[in-house]
Amino acid sequence: MTLRLFNTLSREVEPFEPLAPPRVTVYSCGPTVWNYAHIGNFRTFIFVDLLRRWLEASGFSVFHVMNLTDVDDRIIKEATAKGVGIDALVSPYVDAFREDCEYLRIRPAHAQPRATEHVRAMVDLVQGLLDKGVAYRGDDGSVYFAIQRFPAYGRLSRLDTRELKTGGSGRVSSDEYSKENAQDFVLWKAARSEDEAVGAAWDAPFGRGRPGWHLECSAMALSLIGDKYGAKVLDIHTGGVDLIFPHHEDEIAQSCAYTGESAFARFWLHGEFLQIRGAKMSKRFGNIVTARALREDGVDPGAIRLLICQAHYRQPLDLTDEALEAAREGSRRLGELDRRLRDRPGASDQLASLAQETDAKVAAALDDDLNVPRAMGQVFEFVRDANRLLDRGEKADPAAVALWERWTKTLFDVLPSAREADAALASRVEALVAERATAKKTRDFARADAIRAELLALGVVVEDTPAGTKWRLA
Repeated sequence: MTLRLFNTLSREVEPFEPLAPPRVTVYSCGPTVWNYAHIGNFRTFIFVDLLRRWLEASGFSVFHVMNLTDVDDRIIKEATAKGVGIDALVSPYVDAFREDCEYLRIRPAHAQPRATEHVRAMVDLVQGLLDKGVAYRGDDGSVYFAIQRFPAYGRLSRLDTRELKTGGSGRVSSDEYSKENAQDFVLWKAARSEDEAVGAAWDAPFGRGRPGWHLECSAMALSLIGDKYGAKVLDIHTGGVDLIFPHHEDEIAQSCAYTGESAFARFWLHGEFLQIRGAKMSKRFGNIVTARALREDGVDPGAIRLLICQAHYRQPLDLTDEALEAAREGSRRLGELDRRLRDRPGASDQLASLAQETDAKVAAALDDDLNVPRAMGQVFEFVRDANRLLDRGEKADPAAVALWERWTKTLFDVLPSAREADAALASRVEALVAERATAKKTRDFARADAIRAELLALGVVVEDTPAGTKWRLA
């Protein structure tokens, strides 16, 4: 089955074919590093991580760029309030984001540019748009994009251009705005005293100032893929659904107007929100959960990744204590089978055949618009059936183990950490040892022997001593 992806631009699931196979260029809108990224942000980043892993597993050569926004309205406001420069404000959060990505097993992008490192490319883009007549300098000294001079504006968000107001007072200089007040958007903001005070102003032919948020991504994407491949069009652009308008709509307008291409990216993929008990995560609702808070609470990354695998990336996902605990139990089950497979090497046609059938079903699910929940469902069916085969004395066939590692490590990376696996094993063993003691007291020796065999299958040896039953790893 050919990989098919839902393209926000067409609102259809389309066969995916890169412009220059096997190369695939992917640009992802990364975090604005004015604070710690929350787990809702990381739902999108894990979706992108899964997409990249499947592309690479499918034989594509991926070049992935994820930016870090280190200058925008919020950053300047926060730096001003704290009396520090923007670099001093954001640098700790840049480090924290990378630590959080490592914790959540998100593979680092091949390029992770900070906006302030690419201001020269942003200045060139603005000058090019001025030269082409699709941008103008406003009476406030800032440079704006004239959306009425770009007829295709609104095609990504399906915005009716009759709703738009332009020219004169029809401009918006803030980095974020709503669909209801869509107007000419700012490309370059004239420097203010507060910008200068925190180091957020640069020289440009059209006046000293700083880039608008929407401009930053276009300049970094075009600069990085252009320098590496001479390309002007991305294969895939990703982000959260909240970025479709205005951010991605504006990216398309300024990029296509600058390059003369009909597209900035051929495929636009957007991930849905992660919600807290049905409500979107936001400071207003006071329900922000950060990745580092989960780490400090001892939540295993395998469980978090498995939780995110429970919903399709285009469907909302609700984060609850119950859902997280269920994911932790699922990750434990995966870890238990992983241990059993490693403790029972040998040839088994049945297990190998089961793994091959499962692999084909996993691949078909992932090729179907990255249907991770369906793919994980197949993995858990394998867990059930493989455990039955191992209980009957089958061995862990090397071919089956290799496919098992492909799903649980290479693709989804949902196995519990060594610490979590050890804790889960200890809990499981203690429960079985207690059950065995009860069986012996009631003279159910068949059950006691069966539990001993089950423990041995887990790699655990039990010893009955005058002081009670002891156990150790074989």
